Amino acid sequence: MDGQIDGLPAPEPEVQPIPKSEGPELLAQPEPARPRPNKNFVRSHPAHFIAFGGGVGLSPVAPGTAGTLVAFPLFWMFALFLNPVEFLLLIVALFIIGIWACSVTGKALGDHDHGGMVWDEITAFLLILLFTPHDLRWQACAFLLFRLFDIIKPPPIRYYDRTLRGGFGVMFDDLLAAFLTLLCLAAWKAFVI
Repeated sequence: MDGQIDGLPAPEPEVQPIPKSEGPELLAQPEPARPRPNKNFVRSHPAHFIAFGGGVGLSPVAPGTAGTLVAFPLFWMFALFLNPVEFLLLIVALFIIGIWACSVTGKALGDHDHGGMVWDEITAFLLILLFTPHDLRWQACAFLLFRLFDIIKPPPIRYYDRTLRGGFGVMFDDLLAAFLTLLCLAAWKAFVI
């Protein structure tokens, strides 16, 4: 008697057609437009301003290199007023601020490590300059090594770049590039010179 009502077969349930707006087309909707970084975007929030290095990250060519170059005048200015311990504490503060700024900005852009966010390069290269001899030749070598490590991302940098997300991940991989740069400079100074 299953499926029968009063000896008659049970009626088939009515199938309502799916309205067009609820069909597969709804699933394939494009993502909402992500904000495109420009001067207005950079000025719209303190985190964006910091993450983009005051706008340096808007450079159409090699924003990471432009951000690294910004560290030179900042270093020369801070070195006039701060002793090494104070400078190191400032770099720690800049690193922490960078975690926040890059996290907020990455979320706003829908890209956790947007190329225009250069605060990580600025902070990491300030650390390198702090521990590099105050000679333009050494600083130029440090610049070239840091950019090389930041661009090619040798192990373990590449691993952490792919694994860590958010503001900490953005800042951390450049910190590793700074460490490798300082390691190479120290080895050069110890074994070659």
